[in-house]
Amino acid sequence: MPFIAQVCVGRREKLSVFGDDYDTPDGTGVRDYIHVVDLAKGHVAALEKLYSNNKLGCEAVNLGTGTGVSVLELVEGMAKATGKPVPYVMAPRRPGDVATVYADPKNAEDMLGWKASLGVKEMCEDTWRWQSLNPFGYNTEEEKVLEQ
Repeated sequence: MPFIAQVCVGRREKLSVFGDDYDTPDGTGVRDYIHVVDLAKGHVAALEKLYSNNKLGCEAVNLGTGTGVSVLELVEGMAKATGKPVPYVMAPRRPGDVATVYADPKNAEDMLGWKASLGVKEMCEDTWRWQSLNPFGYNTEEEKVLEQ
């Protein structure tokens, strides 16, 4: 997501999409992209559970949507959010990448009462809003010049 947003604000010329021959609907990798607000709320739910029950041990809980989204679907979401196409090129697969990976958030819902509520549309709109207001991220343009 950060690389797509950087392309949208002109910090990168284009996005490299690694692999277009995966066994997925559009041939690109499928991942479980989660809105940062949902992720934060999931962490708060985990802390609330921890503080409400001192007998809890250590247990892994996946925070995700449980739904896979392809790289090209995410690119299209950013294009809709920005109102302009996102330049990209297809690149060879990276070693070790798999076609599809997404979370099973059932334990988070059962144990923490948490479930992701925001989708790709909101994630792209909010990412674009933040990135367009902060084209250099948390650094200022002056700090970027000094780093070079």
